[in-house]
Amino acid sequence: MTALFALATSLLWGLADFGGGLLTRRTPALTVVVVSQAIAVVVLGAIVVATGGWSEAGPELWFAVAAGAVGPVAMLSFYKALALGPMGVVSPLGSLGVAVPVTVGLVLGERPGLLQFAGIAVAVAGVLMASGPQLRGAPVQRQAIVLTLIAAVGFGAVLALISEASTTLTGLFLALFVQRVTNVVVGGGALYVSVKRGAKALPEDGGMRVIWAALPALAFVGLADVAANGTYSIAAQNGPVTVAAVLANLYPVITALAALLILKERLRGVQAAGAGLALVGTALLAAG
Repeated sequence: MTALFALATSLLWGLADFGGGLLTRRTPALTVVVVSQAIAVVVLGAIVVATGGWSEAGPELWFAVAAGAVGPVAMLSFYKALALGPMGVVSPLGSLGVAVPVTVGLVLGERPGLLQFAGIAVAVAGVLMASGPQLRGAPVQRQAIVLTLIAAVGFGAVLALISEASTTLTGLFLALFVQRVTNVVVGGGALYVSVKRGAKALPEDGGMRVIWAALPALAFVGLADVAANGTYSIAAQNGPVTVAAVLANLYPVITALAALLILKERLRGVQAAGAGLALVGTALLAAG
């Protein structure tokens, strides 16, 4: 069950990242984050009311608040690092966030078997390669490296926090709702400050009309991200966090394959090799 839900997480995150990447080509990244998460808040709010999730409220919801506060900071740091580039360096470094939940699992006493340790090493190497590392070219700005590492730690922290935010299914819906409300508050505040400083909240070509037309895609991105957090939480609660975290972080492979199949982008040799290694690592983890 851990492997199944963790792989579902990587699929959902990979598709959400792909969709978000397409949307940010025309719409400011902060606006994509805030609108997609606001749609998720509405849907999750209805689910919480329908399932009576409010009865599950407890101190563990502070983990959800923390995850909601850290998430937008990590995302904005990552987008800023991507703007500074090069993407071939930033993207693989961002994948290192898997080290956070894996470390938490080891500290809590998890001890994967030898086969699983091998699977972790092979899968992480595969993810880094599938992200398309830039092995040569222009020097990388120090600020880009710092921002990427901040983002990586943030992404990993969200994984660790959300897995602690609930112990039941209805409690999980409530935790995800609280996390998304916090996301919108933090992201909305950042968007407000950004606009005050002269940035645009709407696309320059089309304005609000583009946002309305993109609502189905924005809803998909927001809900896929929510669903990924949910499946990861279930995976982490039903098996070793070290295994769940690595399998869930295969999402760069999904994003690369989506670009190949939908946008007809060609995979570089290192990316194809990385996708293959990721699959080998997945098989080793599942076998262990």
